[in-house]
Amino acid sequence: MGADSTPVAAVVVLAAGSGTRMRSKTSKLLHTVGGHSMLSWAVGAADAVNPHHLCVVVGHAREEVTAHLGEVAPHATTALQAEQNGTGHAVQCALTELGELDGEVVVTYGDVPLLSGETLQSLILGHREAGNAVTVLTAQNPNPTGYGRIVRDAAGEVERIVEQKDASDDELAITEINSGIYVFDGRVLADGLARITSDNAQAELYLTDVLGIARGDGRRVGTHVVDDLWQTEGVNDRVQLARMDAEINRRICERWMRSGVTIVSPESVRIDRDVDLAQDVTLLPGTHLQGATTVASGATIGPETTLTDVEVGAGATITRAVGSLAVVGEGATVGPFAYLRPGTRMAAGAKIGTFVESKNSVIGEGAKVPHLTYAGDADIEAGANIGAGTIFANYDGVAKHRTHVGRDTFVGSNSVLVAPVDLADGSYVAAGSAVTENLGPGDLAVARGRQRNIPGWVAKQRPGTPTAASAEAAEPIGKE
Repeated sequence: MGADSTPVAAVVVLAAGSGTRMRSKTSKLLHTVGGHSMLSWAVGAADAVNPHHLCVVVGHAREEVTAHLGEVAPHATTALQAEQNGTGHAVQCALTELGELDGEVVVTYGDVPLLSGETLQSLILGHREAGNAVTVLTAQNPNPTGYGRIVRDAAGEVERIVEQKDASDDELAITEINSGIYVFDGRVLADGLARITSDNAQAELYLTDVLGIARGDGRRVGTHVVDDLWQTEGVNDRVQLARMDAEINRRICERWMRSGVTIVSPESVRIDRDVDLAQDVTLLPGTHLQGATTVASGATIGPETTLTDVEVGAGATITRAVGSLAVVGEGATVGPFAYLRPGTRMAAGAKIGTFVESKNSVIGEGAKVPHLTYAGDADIEAGANIGAGTIFANYDGVAKHRTHVGRDTFVGSNSVLVAPVDLADGSYVAAGSAVTENLGPGDLAVARGRQRNIPGWVAKQRPGTPTAASAEAAEPIGKE
């Protein structure tokens, strides 16, 4: 907040509306943009001004909203607006909960996710420097329909705010809009709320009327104009939700590209707010990075890859894969068409290949799981190679068990390793084996039925078929 960092007395976030236009069983405020709920964006901006009190006014779906607040802002208090009777009534509910406040009170909304903490800081600083009793955040909007208009007097001072439904034709032509975001002197706010009435088109208590009361009392009412119109945009339906999400994602992608990340086809790439990317990362089309995913320098992700809370090491490559709560080591390769489930940890140079699913498994340095494998609850040491079609049978119907594959061990294709089992360093498993016992160092496990050939079977059982004709015409082969 610049030279003046004095905390405000309170920030009140209005979050009681029903959001009927969203047409959802879930509270509007819990719908996500940029990987986070709209409400979490709002409380994040509020926290940036270091308020003594953060109060969220709840109403519709209050149990759901309050539970979510416990996760994203456990320090926040709530005030109940049981009946939605206007913004003025909502702030009255907050002040009843907070009691008498000495200092400034900031009022914001829970559905304006692009409002930044920096903008709130600038709003408060401008309020203090001007000595205002009330300062409102405004913007020039070429399409102001639905917004309250800022009505100024001949001297250019704020005279009042008129809501859309109460505006005259001349007032409807005004393009300076009220964002609904304010900073008040706490005593002026309390006094004004005690004097407002519901004498208007919607028969509600308007918070905007406090500005007219303050001006009528000879107090200074000012504005802080924000150039970024998106910071005043609310979300009322799923169309607006999609527009807001796209804009947030565009800004996130642009920020990372300016920081040295290559994003091929940024319109197809999605990056959540908390993702962290190093310089010289490359993101190919269709990549989605979610949660707290981190990607180190030189890694290439995509195309068509979704990672959630995954740590990716330098120079790693992940192609057409899905992963969550996993670690991919330096220079490791994943995919295409791989699934890294929680607990997967790949060391440097490890490989998880095509149509491989891993869960709660450690893939050692340089170890390879190249094709068509389920590796669940496995410890695969450095240099081991797991053949195509191998299954780590980790579940006995009651409990999960682990399998250990030693250093430089080779498991042949189409094998089943029935946990718990330990394959020692440098051992071999013959293809097609079902291994149920531990294997010693340098040993070979053969766990399959011996092959038996029946001469002349086709001629006897399939006479007259193309197979029989081909067999009759074929040259004999040597017997082993």
